[in-house]
Amino acid sequence: GQSTSPIAQLPLCPYSCVHLCCREQPIFSTRAHVFQIDPATKRNWIPASKHALTVSYFYDATRNVYRIISVGGTKAIINSTITPNMTFTKTSQKFGQWADSRANTVYGLGFASEQHLSQFAEKFQEVKEAARLAREKSQDKTELTNPALNITSHQVLPSPIISSNGPGEDKLFRSQSADVEISTEKERLKKMLSEGSVSEVQWEAEFFSLQDNNNKLVAALHEANANVDQWKKQLAAYQEETETLRQRVAELESQGGHDSSSENNKEELSQTLEELELLIKAKDEEIQMLKSQKCGRWEAEGEREETLQKLQELEARNAELERRLHLAEQTLAETLAEREKIQNEVTKVAEIMDVKIFELSEIRQGLAKLVESN
Repeated sequence: GQSTSPIAQLPLCPYSCVHLCCREQPIFSTRAHVFQIDPATKRNWIPASKHALTVSYFYDATRNVYRIISVGGTKAIINSTITPNMTFTKTSQKFGQWADSRANTVYGLGFASEQHLSQFAEKFQEVKEAARLAREKSQDKTELTNPALNITSHQVLPSPIISSNGPGEDKLFRSQSADVEISTEKERLKKMLSEGSVSEVQWEAEFFSLQDNNNKLVAALHEANANVDQWKKQLAAYQEETETLRQRVAELESQGGHDSSSENNKEELSQTLEELELLIKAKDEEIQMLKSQKCGRWEAEGEREETLQKLQELEARNAELERRLHLAEQTLAETLAEREKIQNEVTKVAEIMDVKIFELSEIRQGLAKLVESN
């Protein structure tokens, strides 16, 4: 039956010239960001895709080989046959790489966590050891069937069998000159890795740092937008309360301009003054809080400047209200003093009237006595 794995739809393999079909079974899968070394500079990494891809180990039971395969859409991003001489290197806590001489490139994987990297590295060692055992078995069989191909242990082992048209065709083997070429290519790749390791580590650190900074900036931008909306609501409420304060001050001035003989009105005015003072104090605290909140929100600079300007206007209006409140207090004090003065004058007039009435009463009594004596 056909496999439902996306590997079944891969194009021709550039290294083995056979179709990737259902004979290969995945033995381990993970997700990672895939990179390849820049063929021009041999120093910089080129991302293979914008998002993390599934990277899997596959085993081909027919050819007894192991591959690392990753598919992006319908394209094989990674199709690397694992050989015993390959090495997977951890260059940081979340990044690893290996060189593929057949593909003439270096692959890099960026993982989401150190645990994923460790699991992939451990599986690489296991598959590499399995590939070594498979090669030794293949070599033993080759030596038994053809003693002329016997080689010493220190020589480079031949590459796995390459089929031109499929498993049923004649098998072609690499010559000794091809092995020398592979060794030379391995040395060149090692040199390339050593030269590019510093740049790779710096690039990788910068990549993850930029990723973290981008997440922080996005979070800060959302927070700033939320704070701007909150400031707008607070500003509208503050303007409404300020208008209420202005109306109360107008009422206070109106009440302070009329002379009242009621003691209740005096107590009400005093209570209103206390309430206004408390409200002004609360508004000052809100202004200070808004000032402290607006610091550090560089993403919403325009909104902050506008809010700051409105806060300054509100502070000026508060200062004006305080001045008018102070004038109202003075007017009230003057009114109370004037009323007390008038009351004192009325008292004096009443006392004088009492004296005059008493004197008139005495005069009347004297006149009455004179009338009686006549």
